[in-house]
Amino acid sequence: MKPPFQLAQIDHVVLRVRDMAAMQRFYCEVLGCREERRQDEIGLVQLRAGDSLIDLVALDGKLGRLGGAGPGAEGHNMDHLCLRVEHYDEASIVAHLKTHHVRMGEIGSRYGAQGEGPSIYLYDPQGNLVELKGPPVIR
Repeated sequence: MKPPFQLAQIDHVVLRVRDMAAMQRFYCEVLGCREERRQDEIGLVQLRAGDSLIDLVALDGKLGRLGGAGPGAEGHNMDHLCLRVEHYDEASIVAHLKTHHVRMGEIGSRYGAQGEGPSIYLYDPQGNLVELKGPPVIR
């Protein structure tokens, strides 16, 4: 039986973080998000990422304490976050990431929501794997 709704896109992703300032700098200054909403009383900062949000939850805040131990060398809260990129220019993106001393992973072609296309793996300051995904390659 089909559900009575249709999924449209990812609305938001929530990351539990040890260093809120470092994570906010990375997602805003390096990846171009902007702060949309802040609720310091519960330890939540919501960043606009195109049509979606990336929520940063401080481990020592009200929400963060509910989740138990934070991410570390033994495990993470997710496998990776994939952000679709407009105006994908691999050389420019790589140069930008190097300017910000971002640890990079593999560059290649990967399948995503819109099909096969270029992508770059990189790591945020907390070690979360982030994928920057370009448009599908039309053949």
